[in-house]
Amino acid sequence: METPHSPSSSSERDPTFETDEPRTPLAVRRALQFLHSHEPQMRIQAARDIRRLTKTSRRCRRQLAEAVGPLVSMLRVDSSESHEPALLALLNLAVKDEKNKINIVEAGALEPIIKFLKSEDLNLQESATATLLTLSASSTNKPIISACGAIPLLVEILKEGSSQAKSDAVMALSNLSTHPDNFSIILGTNPTTFIVNILKACKKSSKTAEKCCVLIESLVGYDEGRTALTSEEGGVLAVVEVLESGTLQSKEHAVGALLTMCNSDRCKYREPILREGVIPGLLELTVQGTPKSQTKARTLLQLLRESPYPRSEIQPDTLENIVCSIISQIDGDDQSSKAKKMLAEMVQVSMEQSLRHLQQRALVCTPSDLPIAGCASEVPSK
Repeated sequence: METPHSPSSSSERDPTFETDEPRTPLAVRRALQFLHSHEPQMRIQAARDIRRLTKTSRRCRRQLAEAVGPLVSMLRVDSSESHEPALLALLNLAVKDEKNKINIVEAGALEPIIKFLKSEDLNLQESATATLLTLSASSTNKPIISACGAIPLLVEILKEGSSQAKSDAVMALSNLSTHPDNFSIILGTNPTTFIVNILKACKKSSKTAEKCCVLIESLVGYDEGRTALTSEEGGVLAVVEVLESGTLQSKEHAVGALLTMCNSDRCKYREPILREGVIPGLLELTVQGTPKSQTKARTLLQLLRESPYPRSEIQPDTLENIVCSIISQIDGDDQSSKAKKMLAEMVQVSMEQSLRHLQQRALVCTPSDLPIAGCASEVPSK
């Protein structure tokens, strides 16, 4: 995940740098010339120009690749006034440009960037976190970033950083976690509580929520991750809420996390998961989720259905009919009896919240409104 960061500038494309071929090289040459000036203010202006030129233009990122070295030097030796302009210029040079990402790291940018992660200047810390996020999208850079000690500092930002820095730190950790040697380092920093707190606070359909769920799904594969998630008030609920209102990818990771927990110790985690009203989201996911989500949701429903306690008799009501209707559209009419048994055993463990959700859906949803398996939703653009 990577995004150009331009906090104070317009997001509109400047046609001067995209369509006017004669002027684009002139602007690039001037920026490079200023960057080599002996005057600090000229170098700062050059960094700002490079940031602007590379915000939307991939061509300019290539043409300005030679600016990497001087910009990294500004991070190292110039006054603090030059740090943020140089950092933001490097960030935009790296966006969607693999060569620049690698060159920035090879030029020695990680040492000052990691120092800026500890800065008391929150703007500088945000810019450093955003730059590290972009650099961490390169598979070549992932082990190098970790070896420089970035992971514990990113976890510290999850705890103490600004809202934007926390979001970028989560996404950077998600990028880094895909390298096999990095995940054990992430696990050793005990980040689950901080990630859960960010998930609780963020919009469940956001990219931040998706990356939180990516990390949580991996972390709950270990006892310390499962314990941290269930110990945090509202932790399991936050994951359940993603099932209901997250993106398709977020839902896939959320159901994966809950399934991992239930598989690890069904007797221990079954009730905490049921208590948060997971059933409506799971039933919807078996119809509308990705193929992986549908399989995981069905498996989790099976685990939640099989109660270790003696069964009790309940009176059938319209809720049974709603569940049977949904299940029958997934697997056929012969599954109605399965749905009735499932509902009976769910009621046994006092699923008031789930039942309220289902009752609300019964009021607004007719059989023709229910989605049919096979009519896949479009994947949101990324």
